[in-house]
Amino acid sequence: MQRREALRLLAAGAALPLFSRDALALFQEVHDQLPEAAALKVLNPHQNATVIAISETIIPQTDTPGAKGARVNEFIDVILADWYDEAEKNSFLSGLAQFDVRCRSLLSKDFAECSAEQQTQFLKIMDDEMVEIHGRPGADWAPHDPQPQEFFGRIKQLTLVGYYTSQIGFEEELHAEIIPSRHAGCAPLEEEAAK
Repeated sequence: MQRREALRLLAAGAALPLFSRDALALFQEVHDQLPEAAALKVLNPHQNATVIAISETIIPQTDTPGAKGARVNEFIDVILADWYDEAEKNSFLSGLAQFDVRCRSLLSKDFAECSAEQQTQFLKIMDDEMVEIHGRPGADWAPHDPQPQEFFGRIKQLTLVGYYTSQIGFEEELHAEIIPSRHAGCAPLEEEAAK
């Protein structure tokens, strides 16, 4: 599967279980590309803080790490740098800026500066508006449209894919194995215990 096909599935709002193994493997490769220490290619410090705040509000830390612990912001930065073309990247960054403009109009501060309660309240407003516009969350996102609701649909999808294709999301949250530790095709089967 090619990156463009994986992005097309993502833009179409495909649910994680509907992704093929190839698509999941491509997104998991993005996590493999992340350096030990954070080194952003596209996002500036303010944009990065906003992406962290949005993704951590969508998937907060509980008894398992949240989006920040899974390095979703860095996953999104790699997608922007290496997967998106220039128009898609500019659309995302424009949407991110418009998201803050909208937040300032409602709460008088940038999203990253809001309290956790205000951030949750603002994302609920964005989600409700997205449903009102499209009839269901994440539907009909167009990469050229930087409206705050459209951007929110995009970052929500990227957050979910980034989290659930990370080792933390896949193994700790979904309790799945990314790649079996080894293949033992000729290993003998254990005998069934005597009854």
